[in-house]
Formats: sequence, structure tokens, C-alpha cells
Amino acid sequence: MTFNEGGQFEGGRVRKGSGGRRGAVVGGGIGAIVVALLAVFLGGGDLGQLTGALSGAVQDAGAPVGDGQEQYVDACSAQEANADRECRLSATVQSLDAYWGRVLPEQAGVSYSLPPVESFSGSTTTGCGAASSATGPFYCPPDRTVYVDVSFFDQLSSQFGAEGGPLAEEYVVAHEVGHHVEQLTGAMDAARGGSGPESDSVRIELMADCLAGMWAGSAATEVDPDTGVTFLDPISQDQLRQALDAAAAVGDDRIQQQATGQVDPEGFTHGTSEQRMRWFTAGYEGGTVQDCDALSARTL
Repeated sequence: MTFNEGGQFEGGRVRKGSGGRRGAVVGGGIGAIVVALLAVFLGGGDLGQLTGALSGAVQDAGAPVGDGQEQYVDACSAQEANADRECRLSATVQSLDAYWGRVLPEQAGVSYSLPPVESFSGSTTTGCGAASSATGPFYCPPDRTVYVDVSFFDQLSSQFGAEGGPLAEEYVVAHEVGHHVEQLTGAMDAARGGSGPESDSVRIELMADCLAGMWAGSAATEVDPDTGVTFLDPISQDQLRQALDAAAAVGDDRIQQQATGQVDPEGFTHGTSEQRMRWFTAGYEGGTVQDCDALSARTL
């Protein structure tokens, strides 16, 4: 999925992380659990730093480390977004901003607030605690921020066997922004966490996959209000297959089989490969926010 020729994307939307920011950990709720479970799920993560989020501990917010001057991804063109991952991240976020800014009030009666987005390398400190590249992309509800180390997209292929490709990367970003939509609609607070095939942790993840599919299904017709040009070219079948492959690659059953040689449904926190592909497809094929409400779904 490529950005449309003639597109231009302003800078200042995605912050470049320095790895030295501090923040308070607001613990005990689903927001902290999502990050901790994500660290386990992706087979790494600094759980020693994240246990405070699960126990309800609050770390000293302290003073910012460094010179206090934040840096951001620069303005870039569609051509650059199609070639450079940080530019692609920024352009994808701006496409998501336009889409959810229009759709969320229409379908859910909720105003959309832009989530901060940080592109970091190696490690960073968040409102949910410390995180490293091994944690993978994630959304932190306490500071309502999406965190992405773009090197994860190489890991998605090398470690999890995904085919990769631009739409696969954009799906990951759209999934994390989907968690922000869940935060705004109250779904994140309503979820009770836990693990198992019917758990709310699984339901929250499948809902985010469906919301990501909603964006992907409309991205080629969503017009950038700044340029009057649609954000993306129409999705090809190969590109759609790559996105579905990325969703399947991070299914609980596939990860467990790869890591241990067996599948334990009681340990599920994100859904099976088949479920993740199916919920993404449901959003992609015209699903609405209500259709994506996995918390209320009788079956997953």
C-alpha cells in the first residue's frame, strides 16, 4: 500500500524518543496489563520494569533527562513515505488522524483526540514504565501515547516469519492507534484483562485489529485535508495478503507453537492467527465501530 503521488506530510506529528524520558506508572488497570502482556507476548520486554504497572506502583515522575528540546520527524513527501520507515510512520499516523477524526464522532459520538506518537530506538521510558525494542510497538493508556521502534518491522519478519511490506507495517501502527480509540470510547476501561480464549485481553486485541481494518478499508478514499489528495493508493491483493500475514504471525497459537512446540489456549492474550485475520477482515470489509465491539461479541 503506497502513499499517493503528490502527497505531502507535515513534520512535528511523531516525536523522536531520546530514551531518557520519565513518567509515572499508573497501575492495576487494563492499560498497564496490556503493556505487560505485550512484553510477554512478543517474547522479550523488560518485565522487571513493568511489574510496577501490574502492582499499582507509581514511579517518581522526576525531571526530564537531556536538554528538554524534543525532536520530531520532519515533513516529507509521499515518495519519501514510501521509502523511509520513519516518514511512513508519520504519514500513516496523519492518515489515521484524518480517518478517526471523521469516523469516531459519526459512529460513536466521541470526539477524537490525537494520540502522541513516539518513534524510539533501543529503549524509552513511558507512562507505563520502561520499554525496550523487544517490547514491540505498544499503546500506553496512562499517557495515551503510541510507541514504535521501527526496527520491530524487521523482527516481525525475521523472528515471527511475517512476509512484511508497507501495509503490514501500517497495520501494526493502525492496531496501536486502535487501542487509543478503545481508550476514548471507554472499552479499555471496561475490559477486565486476564488470559484465556474468551478473556477481555483477547477481546481488546481483536477489537483493535478490526479497527485497524476499518482504517485500511477506507485509506485509499480518505482525503488529506491539507492537500486535497487521497492518502493512499488502492490496496492490491498482494498488499492485503501481507497485512493479513502480519496479523497471523502474531497470533497466540502461532507464537506458542513456535516458542514451545505446543498451544495452551488458557495462556491466550491476543487471539489466534485465524481470529486476528478474521477481525481485521471484518473491519476492512465495511465494519463499523459497533461491529468491532469484541467485548460484547458472543463468539470470537
